[in-house]
Parts: sequence; structure tokens; C-alpha cells
Amino acid sequence: MSHREFFDDYNVGYAQELFEQFARNPESVSEEWRRIFSAEVREIAASGLLIPEALSKDGATTAAPASAPDSLAAPPAEWITQEALEYVRGLLPVVARAVSLVQAFRGHGHQLARIDPLGSEPPGHPQLDPSFFGTSMEELEQIPASVVMRGTGDESLAHALRRLKSVYCGSIGYEFEHLEDPLKVRWLWEQAESGTHSQPLTSEEKRWLLERVTRVEGLETFLHRAYLGQKRFSIEGTDMLLPMLDLAIERAVADGAEEVIIGMAHRGRLNVLAHTVSVSYEEILGEFEGGAIEGGVLTVPEPGTGDVKYHHGAEGMYRLKNGSEVSVTLAPNPSHLEFVNPVVAGMARSRQFSGDGPDAHQDTSRVVPIMIHGDAAFAAEGVVAETLNLGRLRGFTTGGSVHIIANNQIGFTTTPEDGRSTRYASDLAMGYDFPILHVNADDPEACLTAVRLAMAYRTEYHDDVVIDLVGYRRHGHNEGDEPAYTQPRIYSRIQDHPSVLSQWTEKLIGEGVVTGEEVRALTEAVAEELRRSQEAARIRAQGAEGEEEPSPAPPAPEPLSTPSVDLDTLADVNQRALQVPPGFALHRKLARQLARRGQDFGPEGTVDWAHAELLAFGSILEEGIPIRLTGQDSERGTFSQRHLVLHDEESGEKYTPLGSIGSGRFEVYNSPLTEMAVVGFEYGYSVGAERDFVLWEAQFGDFVNVAQVMVDQFISSGRAKWGQLSRLTMLLPHGYEGQGPEHSSARIERFLQLCAEDNIRVTYPTTPAQYFHLLRRQAHALPERPLIAMTPKSLLRHPRATSTVRELAHGRFRPVIADPRTRERTGEITRLVLCTGKVYYDLAFHDTRSHVPHAAVARVEQLYPFPMAELEALTRAYPNLREVVWTQEEPFNMGALSFVGPRLRAVVPRSVSLRYVARPERASPAEGRAKDHASEQARLVREGLGGSAAGGSRE
Repeated sequence: MSHREFFDDYNVGYAQELFEQFARNPESVSEEWRRIFSAEVREIAASGLLIPEALSKDGATTAAPASAPDSLAAPPAEWITQEALEYVRGLLPVVARAVSLVQAFRGHGHQLARIDPLGSEPPGHPQLDPSFFGTSMEELEQIPASVVMRGTGDESLAHALRRLKSVYCGSIGYEFEHLEDPLKVRWLWEQAESGTHSQPLTSEEKRWLLERVTRVEGLETFLHRAYLGQKRFSIEGTDMLLPMLDLAIERAVADGAEEVIIGMAHRGRLNVLAHTVSVSYEEILGEFEGGAIEGGVLTVPEPGTGDVKYHHGAEGMYRLKNGSEVSVTLAPNPSHLEFVNPVVAGMARSRQFSGDGPDAHQDTSRVVPIMIHGDAAFAAEGVVAETLNLGRLRGFTTGGSVHIIANNQIGFTTTPEDGRSTRYASDLAMGYDFPILHVNADDPEACLTAVRLAMAYRTEYHDDVVIDLVGYRRHGHNEGDEPAYTQPRIYSRIQDHPSVLSQWTEKLIGEGVVTGEEVRALTEAVAEELRRSQEAARIRAQGAEGEEEPSPAPPAPEPLSTPSVDLDTLADVNQRALQVPPGFALHRKLARQLARRGQDFGPEGTVDWAHAELLAFGSILEEGIPIRLTGQDSERGTFSQRHLVLHDEESGEKYTPLGSIGSGRFEVYNSPLTEMAVVGFEYGYSVGAERDFVLWEAQFGDFVNVAQVMVDQFISSGRAKWGQLSRLTMLLPHGYEGQGPEHSSARIERFLQLCAEDNIRVTYPTTPAQYFHLLRRQAHALPERPLIAMTPKSLLRHPRATSTVRELAHGRFRPVIADPRTRERTGEITRLVLCTGKVYYDLAFHDTRSHVPHAAVARVEQLYPFPMAELEALTRAYPNLREVVWTQEEPFNMGALSFVGPRLRAVVPRSVSLRYVARPERASPAEGRAKDHASEQARLVREGLGGSAAGGSRE
């Protein structure tokens, strides 16, 4: 570090005090400071600003040597003349004021930047005026800039400050002084102040930009005239977003990207589909005309209900300037705006991996995620913060997302002062230590400069970066609104404000880059291309009239098959899954627990829930299928049952035994304390992955409530709306065990309400073998569907909830399990008790069970697709059946009853009565007191088996 850098990093006032100590006695300061001050004295001597004189003992002065010694040791005391001391004393306060002013421009210059295309005055900051620090530009004109800044040559401080003002207070407002890492800050200073990324456009590049914004505006203008009043969520006002994406893609590919994945809400989506993802004009216009292109990227495979045009996603090939192509994906997104962010991050991470097993490697340059936000949503929607928090976590990092806020300066009809408590829409990102670039959307060259710097930052630091593209919204929120009703003043300005295309055209004509005739020809060519595409779309739509047939009934769910695992393979997997490296100090208590998994492992040996899961995962990995499991505490397991990641109790090092099995990649990570973003991330990961088995586990099933948007808008309906396939598995601990309202119910009723068209699978397995086969079936299942699995809590260690190794090797997942006690006496059974999940053990092994030999207790392990055929066979197996009773732990208005009830009525013969037993209808899922829980649980079990019916049963 040079002495100038050293001064930059210390308080100048403190340095002044030390210098005075040094002048009196060089040995009174540290060696580092002696080095610095010695260098200062030599530099002063060399500068000619002061000719130091040696002071003789008798007070006479003599000339100083022609040059100072080269040694960095402390100079002789006689070198510190009174003149030198006074010079430094006088210089340091000026330097201190200059340093403060330089830092003010770097830290607060954005508050003077002209980033609003509508011309509002920037707020300013008092520290950007030299008088705030007691100096003036005239005084600073006398000081060389090299005193406080590197690489300034012979320019004065005043000149350097004027240059800084042009950098930090122009069309880009830089915010990066908040970054904790000083090396990143210094790098950003150098990038901004050097002008490295402010490259003047060549004439060819200027014409390219003219063509791009002509197409952007041309499409919006055409749609506005041809389909007046139809929603399209125009990009007008932030038109430069498209050329910015162009440049971001070019830079990403230059840095090694093979794919760019974009997430955005609806505003501007049609333009991005057309000009970034390369969806044809004809297909987009066909969405307005009603004539979809068969097999087009916006169509949904049958069966599917589709979505509105401005929610669709697409995958296409983007043509680079050099003629090559790169894959670009625009992820579909509902109107829930920012909720696509974690989905995009998950998709990107899944596609960044290559290789299997030990050779698996994540290359973050391979796929670049770009997230386009709305200003109101970025500041207000919590999923944004949750997604930003994932950025640097080892299980979720993508090497940095590029965020672009398409800043309309208005949210629907809400102004910023009513929509956020911060100055900028982007302020949230400051808390996550990301740099922010505010840029005027009407300055095309500044917009491209911001992209160059943003992409360079991601490449340099593999971290997120935010561009706040400050523009406006030319029309109302959805083109059918009248914005002047609520924002009359701003829209009076927008009405007269020229578009960025108009301004850029005028600039290029003035520079002689293009002529007015060339501009008119380009505009007409775009319009003509759109007219031809519209005509083709209309012909297609007319040809489709009268040809529509009634939608066919959805096909019956296909039977799912799973390859079996032989006993030898299970034994081998078990043995390797329990190995630890030599010298690994496993916790003694845990060592005993794991050792039991290896004892007497044979066909008749028993396994508990976690052991069956371990064997399922190991066997899946052995078959070459990568596995990813995340959730709060998933490495150990919420209930200390899993222990997939082991910890050396002495060194703290981690070891994952399953990581060495097979050629499949195994990832297991504890997630941050969030459900929404992590579920979205895992859904995106499962969509992006070709064959990975992706699981997310809730700490308690109730907590999936927090991810309800992801469940409703993506997991359950993504296939029907967008043709998006996923085999995401959600493990939701569920069961009434006296733990209160928030640790009992995973709200199974909500998932069942979403079931249709074979969209998801909903299960509630009751044995380790069932869980083993369920996991394996899901890992191999085609067609791909998400799996919702209610998982146990108390059953994890229930002595009766065990399975034999033979059941793992030779069994299969059974949607319905008959009562094993009644197999030999089916003719005696008159009452069939049907249930699902953990309550089976309460029913089947209740003290009064021996008093009701005429009752059979059967389990429905798969609730959707509903096992109609299996239940019909079950009821036929009991020839003297008179009564079927559905029994559940949940209240009548919750649980599976509302879903199962009508379907059971279709299964149970009319000659057989059908009754339901449950907790009374309630607002809260479960009792808060353990005593009340025990009483209610005993009642419903008693009624289910045929005891007294005190208010909990219904026909």
C-alpha cells in the first residue's frame, strides 16, 4: 500500500496529531507511520512547494541536502523544519476538506444525479457544496489532486472534483459506499471514475440502437392502435430495457454463458417475448386475434387451460451480433409480480451444474439469471427480500443475479410516498450489500454504461447487482385505465414528453448518423412487418372458427411403476451410508443411534422412518439420479431423526455419507428461515433440472401456509397454465399430537381443493416401507407431477410404525391398505373404518379395539389421484358390510373430508350407510391445551370404532 492510499484510509485529523508527535520525536509513533511521514517529507521536498532547511544547534539554518534519503527509516529530527511542520499543519486541514468532498461525491453524488426523465429536481445533499466543509473551489484550485486521489496527474483538486461531479451527478447515480468490503468499493470507484464502461457508441452501434428502440416502440404503437383498450401492459417509458437486455446477454455470453434466464412481471413482457426470446410477431398477434399457432411457444400442451398472453413464458434462441445464438428463457409468471424471482434463481442454479457425483461442478458463468422488477413491488413485496437473502447462501447461490428495476415511478395508482418508506425503490438491496446504479431511462448511452458495469461486477465478484432504470409509464396501468384521474400533474407532463425513440432519432439526425428519410423508412418497415403478421394471424383465426370441439375429458391418471431394489443392493447402500472417514469424531450418542441401523440388517430386520428414507435416497443415487433436499433443519431433521450430514464433534467438519454413493449428485442444505422464497427456488430448480429429484421439507407442515402463493400459482397450476413440468416433492409433517394449532395441520384440505386434471399427487403414508416406495416412485415417475406428502412426527419413533427390509425390497406403494387383522374373516366385517395417516394407529391399536371385532380399519394412503378402483375392491371384499365411517383427526371443515366425502359416496354401495367422524367445525385447526386434545382425540377414535356418538359424527 502506498502512503497516499494509507492516508486515504485514515482520519486526516488523527494523522495530523501523529505528524506533530513525529515532528517532536520520530520514535514516538509506530514504524508504519514513520514510513508514511518520511515519504511525505521527501515528497514535499521533491515537489518544490517547500525547500526544507536543516536547523543547526545554534539556531542557524543551512541548506538541506539536494535529495532526501531513500531509506524509509525515520528522517533525522533536523529534517523536520518549522516551515515543513507549518506547511503540513496548513495542508492537512485542506486535504481533510478535500477528502471529505471527494467522499461526498462518491457517497452522495446520486442525490444530484439527473435520473428522472420527467425532469424533477434531484434532492441534492449539503455535503456536495464545498462550503459545507469550509472551503471553496478557488482554494482547492491551489491544491494538487494527487494529494488525495490516485491517477490524477497534474490536475488540481478543483478540476478533479468537477470531473467527479460529472461522473457521479450525471445520468447515472451510483450507490456503493454502503458495501462492507472496501476492495469492492475501491474497484467500483475505479470503474466509474475511469470511464471504462462509458464507451462512446460507434455510428454502427448508434444505428443498431435506433433499430432496436424503433421495434420496441413500433410494437407497442401497433398494439395500441389495433387493439385499443386490450390489456398489454406496455413498456413505453422504460423502452431502453430491451437494448439493456441485449447488451447484458452479449456480455454474459462473452463471459462464458450458455443460457440467460429472465424473470419479470407482465409490464413489457410482450416486447421481451418478441425481441429477446424471438417469439414471432404472428404468434403474439395471434394471442390478440384468437388464432394460436399449433405447437407455438405460447401454446399449452393438452390438457391445459392456458393463461393470458402477458403471463406466458417461452424459450428461444437469441441471435448475437456476431451471428451466433444463445438460449434465452423467459419464465412464466402470474400477476403475483415478484414471486417469479426465486423460481428463476432455482432454474438458473439447476442448469449451472454439469457432471455427476464427485465430478459434479457448478459453473455460475454458465447460466445468468436476470430479474426485472417493478419499482412498487420491489420495495413492498417480501419475497424480494427473501430472494435477495438467498444470493450468497451455499445451497442457493447462482453466482449473482442481475436485477433491473423497471421504475415507472408509480404503482397502479399509488405514488412512491404512499408505497414505500425509503427514498429509492431499490433501497432494500442496500441491506444485502449489493451495489445500485440509478439510471435515466431517457439516456440510452448511460443505460448501456450501467449494464456494462453491472455485468463486469457480476463477473468480478459473482454477486448480485441492481440497476434502477428510472422511467415512467406512458399509459394507465393496463391501457384501459385513465391515469389522469389519480395523477393529473405527472400525466400532463408525460403527455407532452417525447419518447426515448424521438429523442434518440433527433440526436442521430443532428449528428448526421442517419437521415430523416432513413428513419421514416425504418419505421414503415417495422409497421409493415407487423401488418403482415397481423393479417396472417387473422387468417389463422378465421380458419379456426367453427372447428373447435368440446374439450375432451382429462385422461385417467397413468399407473406409476418403480424399479425394485434387491436385498443385496439395499445392504450395500446401508453399509456405505453408515461409513465415516477414519478419525472422524462422531458424537457418541449419535454413533450409537446410527450403529443400530447396521445391526442385523437382513430381510427380516426392521427399519424406522428415517432409516427407510436413507435407504430410499441411497438407492436412488445408486441409479444415477441426483437428489436435492432443503428445508429448515433438513440436514439433521427437525425431530433429530435424519442425520444425513454428520459433524465432527472436535473439528466441526461436516461429512455426508450419501455423497459418495452412486454417480448421482447429492445436495442437502439447511435453508434460511423462510418458506416462500425457498419453495419457489426449489420449484424452479425442479423445473430447470432434467432428472434431479428435488425435495423441500417444512419444519412443521403448518408453515407451508407461508408459501401459499407458490403452491397456488406455480406448483398446482403451472402445468395447466404454462405446460411447466415439475416433480418437486414437499414433505409436510402433519398429525394431531397435542402440540397446538400451529404444529398439527399441514392444511391437507387446501392441497386437495387444488387437485384436478392429474396435476399433483397428494399422499399420507403410514409406514416406513410406504414412504420408501413413495420416494422411489416419485424419483422415477413419468409423467412428472409435484408430490405432496404428509410426513410423520410421533410416528418417526412409534414402535408399531416400522417395516421389514423385505418389504422395501419386494413391496410397492399401495394407495389403499386393507386391515391386515381381517384378512381371514372378511365375512364377519359389518363396519369399515376408513382413515388416512397417523390416526390409523390410534384407531387400530386402541384399547377398545377388541370390543368391536366386526370393524375393520383401512388406510387411504393416496388421496389424489383418488384410488377409486382400490376402494371399490376393498368394499366388495366385505360381503356383509353395512356401514362405512370416514374418520379423521381434523375438524369437519378441514382435512380430507370435503374432498373424500363425495368420492366415497360414489364408491360405497347405496345399501351401505356412509358416516363421517371428525372434530367439530372450527376456526382453528387444533386445541391449544394438551388435556383438551387428549379428550377430543379419544372421543373421535371411540366414535370411529363404533362407540357413543356425542356430537362428532355426521351422515
